Amino acid sequence: MYSGTTLRKGSGRIVGVHQRIDRIARLRLYKYISKTLEFPSISDILKFEGKNGPDGLKLKSPSRDEPRHFIDPTDSDDHMLLDMIHSHIKNLAEALKADNHVRASFEAAWLAHAVVDGLTPPHHYPLTEKTRKSYLKKGYDLLKSKKNKKEIETELSRRQAILKKWEFWGTRSATSHVMFEWGVASVTTTSRFTTSGPADSDIERLKQIGYDALFMESVHKVYDLQMFDEFEENGWTHNLALKTRRILVPEIIKAVTLAWYQAAIVSKDLK
Repeated sequence: MYSGTTLRKGSGRIVGVHQRIDRIARLRLYKYISKTLEFPSISDILKFEGKNGPDGLKLKSPSRDEPRHFIDPTDSDDHMLLDMIHSHIKNLAEALKADNHVRASFEAAWLAHAVVDGLTPPHHYPLTEKTRKSYLKKGYDLLKSKKNKKEIETELSRRQAILKKWEFWGTRSATSHVMFEWGVASVTTTSRFTTSGPADSDIERLKQIGYDALFMESVHKVYDLQMFDEFEENGWTHNLALKTRRILVPEIIKAVTLAWYQAAIVSKDLK
């Protein structure tokens, strides 16, 4: 999701979608966490967005060490993003327990970023293995008549690098991905979302079934809206803007708040 500029110091404070959602979620968290818990303030969390967040890492080292915030809702074996979220929750809980404020701020920011991206419709279309093999095969077929092994290896290496970028963007075009997120940003920055956030019943369910189950419920709820399919067919529409304002962003705000609260719960149980 769009997180504003990544080109300047303090860029995390520029209001992108991630920052807007983080601000609202942090406000909602006040209702549920203990006043004695030193949970990072929003200003400290946003220090690790923008240039210092996952999107900034893409600028510093394209195709290398980038967090893979994609999830395939149709594949029950796709646990990569869930594992990443679980790791951030665990690390945030440990940082809260140890009163490590800087580490807690970092983990809170990157946890929220992973959750937001995981609930963003274009992130539900990862590169398929079939597409990967087909692309590499075409690269080899173009060069198999050449006897220079180094040329073949160079071309295949180039294609592998392109595939890594495709894995980040998904099988759909990068342009569609970015334009969709700009549409979401246009709605998010002009709406207040005053009633968004978890209900008391969500907190109880979190304690009963855990964060993973609730997050996957949100993933499937967003996926069933088929917003990215609608966007690719019709462009950004009034209907998509309504879905974003009424369903998508409120669902994401709830999920981020619950992720932070889960870390607060876990921190209490640590020895």
